Amino acid sequence: MADYYALLGVPPNASSDDIKRAYRRRARELHPDANPDDPAAESRFKDVARAYEVLSDGELRARYDRFGEAGVNGSSGAQTSDVFGGGGLGDIFEAFFGGGTGFNARSSGPAPAPRGQDQELTAELSFRDAVFGAVLPLTVRTYVACQDCGATGAGSGTKPITCVECAGMGQVRRVRQSLLGQMVTAGPCGRCGGLGQVVVTPCPRCNGEGRHVEDLSFTIEVPAGVDHGSTLRLTTRGAAGPRGGPTGDLYVHLSVRADERFRRDGNDLVATLPLSIAQAALGTHLTFETLDGAEDLVVQPGTQHGREFRLRGRGVPYLQGRGRGDLRVVAVVEVPSKLSKSEEDLLRRYADERGETVNPPDQSLLGRIKSAFR
Repeated sequence: MADYYALLGVPPNASSDDIKRAYRRRARELHPDANPDDPAAESRFKDVARAYEVLSDGELRARYDRFGEAGVNGSSGAQTSDVFGGGGLGDIFEAFFGGGTGFNARSSGPAPAPRGQDQELTAELSFRDAVFGAVLPLTVRTYVACQDCGATGAGSGTKPITCVECAGMGQVRRVRQSLLGQMVTAGPCGRCGGLGQVVVTPCPRCNGEGRHVEDLSFTIEVPAGVDHGSTLRLTTRGAAGPRGGPTGDLYVHLSVRADERFRRDGNDLVATLPLSIAQAALGTHLTFETLDGAEDLVVQPGTQHGREFRLRGRGVPYLQGRGRGDLRVVAVVEVPSKLSKSEEDLLRRYADERGETVNPPDQSLLGRIKSAFR
């Protein structure tokens, strides 16, 4: 490779600011986008970027001035010994951090655009829809890709240019000397925000971001058997990433409204069946309305308070399997709080027949007045 100072067109005693200005000028001149008909432009552009990487770092520049190119490529007397075996410390870094962060690796392509944010919202649905499933309309305010600029962020007739600060890598690497040799650290480029490209003429609609905020309305399919607090993950329904980056996900938290007649117990449904004393004692034949429709329910004589009637397969569908739970109907024997005189007489005769002790009739003045108005 040619002399680094000559590549940038500066003298050996150039200041840091002179080197930076020279690099930006040379990078604009040699960038492949500016020289589409010159196949050697990319190679010269990389040489200039390498020269700037060395000369912009004080320690590397001192080593280059003393040893030349060998001093910054690990071949001088101060190089790191191969105590780790194989490819040396660079391979250790690559094993831990992946390609592009080690000593010998270097990113050759543009920095990937960042992924859009994940979003979340809460959707309310009825008890019946949670049991049987439903198509639910949703509206979410989110980032969408800008159609005016094709998500590039650049105004009409223009396009983003490669960042001269990081040479399109989105990261700025710094090399430091340690007891183990050269240590490489990398961080996001402050000029392009880690994107590797700079928008010179921003799109007026998205202000150079490649996306803008919009209300999106769509429908989702809620599977049968979801419960209150369930969360649905909708991939690529979140915010669009800046400058054409991947779209995030949307998390929909489900809130199920309570039902007046049914409650859920796992995959079973539980309901109550009010029965009078006579119905519980003598038995009856009733029509019970389930979520699936009317069912015949036979109440046997002598049914006790709290007895369960189980209707198989009338519960909640299994979310991750086939089949459904059951509907458990619990008998609730209701005792009347008010009795007519004839009803009271009937119950007293019933108690006498069974030899049961009950309170005597109310013979007070207030009781007789109440009886008169029954």
